Amino acid sequence: MKVGKEVLELSDVTVRFAGDSGDGMQLTGTQFTNTTALVGNDLSTLPDYPAEIRAPVGTTYGVSGFQLHFSSSDIQTPGDSPDILVAMNPAALKVNVKDLKHNAAIIININSFDARNLKLAGYDTNPLEDGSLEGYNVVQVPLSQQTSKALEDSGLSAKEISRCKNFFALGMMYWLYSRPIEPTLKWIKDKFKDTPLLAAANEKALLAGYYFGENTELFTTRYQVEPAKLPKGIYRNISGNEALAIGFVTASVKSGLPLFLGSYPITPASDILHELSKHKNFGVRTFQAEDEIAAITSAIGAAFSGALAITTTSGPGVALKTEAIGLAVMTELPLIIIDVQRGGPSTGLPTKTEQSDLQQAINGRNGEAPVVVIAACTPADCFNMALEAARLATKYMVPVLYLSDGYIANGSEPWKIPEPDSIPGIEVKFRTEKEGFAPYMRDENLARPWAIPGTAGLEHRIGGLEKSNVSGNVSYDPENHEFMVRLRAQKVKNIENDIPELEVTGDIDADVLVIGWGGTYGSITEAVSRARRNGGRVAQAHFKYLNPFPKNTGEVLNKYKHIICAELNMGQLAKFLKSEYLVDIDSFTKIQGLPFKSSEIEKKIETVIGGYSK
Repeated sequence: MKVGKEVLELSDVTVRFAGDSGDGMQLTGTQFTNTTALVGNDLSTLPDYPAEIRAPVGTTYGVSGFQLHFSSSDIQTPGDSPDILVAMNPAALKVNVKDLKHNAAIIININSFDARNLKLAGYDTNPLEDGSLEGYNVVQVPLSQQTSKALEDSGLSAKEISRCKNFFALGMMYWLYSRPIEPTLKWIKDKFKDTPLLAAANEKALLAGYYFGENTELFTTRYQVEPAKLPKGIYRNISGNEALAIGFVTASVKSGLPLFLGSYPITPASDILHELSKHKNFGVRTFQAEDEIAAITSAIGAAFSGALAITTTSGPGVALKTEAIGLAVMTELPLIIIDVQRGGPSTGLPTKTEQSDLQQAINGRNGEAPVVVIAACTPADCFNMALEAARLATKYMVPVLYLSDGYIANGSEPWKIPEPDSIPGIEVKFRTEKEGFAPYMRDENLARPWAIPGTAGLEHRIGGLEKSNVSGNVSYDPENHEFMVRLRAQKVKNIENDIPELEVTGDIDADVLVIGWGGTYGSITEAVSRARRNGGRVAQAHFKYLNPFPKNTGEVLNKYKHIICAELNMGQLAKFLKSEYLVDIDSFTKIQGLPFKSSEIEKKIETVIGGYSK
């Protein structure tokens, strides 16, 4: 380390990388995240993808961002406001500067701030010269020029050299935050093993950035964030989609059922298909169908034949799958529908997060067609809820709609890898005895038998027409129809006896209860913690089971004078709870394609309680 450069220890840092969609910001952020995970910091990430596939280079429409919050202690969110922004061009600066903390550092690629790029970004004057960045610590780095200089003898074209500047920026940030460079050097060698010129260039750019940080006079301080004191165990950094996929592979092993995925690619759920396609060694079968209807009906067929069957999609795909979900309800097959929610309606905001599919999940079918609805609350929790979805679907012979969202699906955090033996088995009972068999007879859970087609003596048919109780024959009898409708609803309702009760954390004597579901968990948890530290008497409860609700939901809600329900929609959970339990709920909503900041929820809490006592 160069003499005279101070090393300052920090408890936590929020970093954001931003640039054009071709600048490799997602790759840069992911590598910084993986290295930070190896260091042992707790972390949370927020990738931000542009919705335009080929937005004009240099425009605000094409800006791609990646935010990472890392700490020496336990954290819940990717951070409200960045401490430092790496802006690769003027458009990246314009889009992101409004989110920064006062006195935040901005590392700017000065080579991109020419007249053309300023115009493309919509700047009338140069923000580096007009005083608009006063209050920030602006560091102007000739990033493109330094990359070109480092790679002048690389044998690459000027365009190829330009694409290496993200590794220069990454190396510089590794130096600035005292991150090891070796894991990324190894990754480059493996990633580009078939293109040695690119491998050598990216390695050289990474090292050049690192040593630029050490030798330049632009930085007088570097920073150190100590490892977090996490519970003992083996950890890996994991995204929600990865955790969900691994969870279903685990459920397949624990149940002894082959895993089948019928899917049509759709943002932000496609990564689940990509991840599961890697696990053929576990007997996983993935089928990329021609459309959403083919995807779900193939999964229904797989469920009929005795597989652990799942289908993945987002909100528009759920709409297309609706009739087939009704078929799964009528046939009473254990199908799991995964909805990674995004902004809507229609195509909406395909790369942004939202929680607007709850009403669709619970009621969005013709006829009385109840399904189980559950939701994961963090990236790592996607693993746990995958196991739970498989357990409930196979035990009760019922479709399960599993809600994730773009924020937790693409975000990542450290995941403590569980010991295989600590994961409970999933008991599956196939009907094999032909004596006394009827396709719609019931067990103590009101579940009909799961009889694999081809089992001798258990021949039967299923379909979308109403069934006669027990025999399964097509029935148009009015009384039978009402009986079957109520029976299917009761089966789902009874699941409240087989799921955890709603857990309340925080102050026992709280006047205010903050509730939420899905990916709002981290922001609510952090906001409640801050409010309590400031003297507020606040409690928290988070819903992971949405149909049926936990059995003690009414009892919990009726204990509090004020209930705040924070969700990324127009108040869908609040409406269900008001209707079911006749309680007054203050619906606090946000529909901007972005997760809540914890400060937004904390401000709401402070307003409701009338200010803090200290």
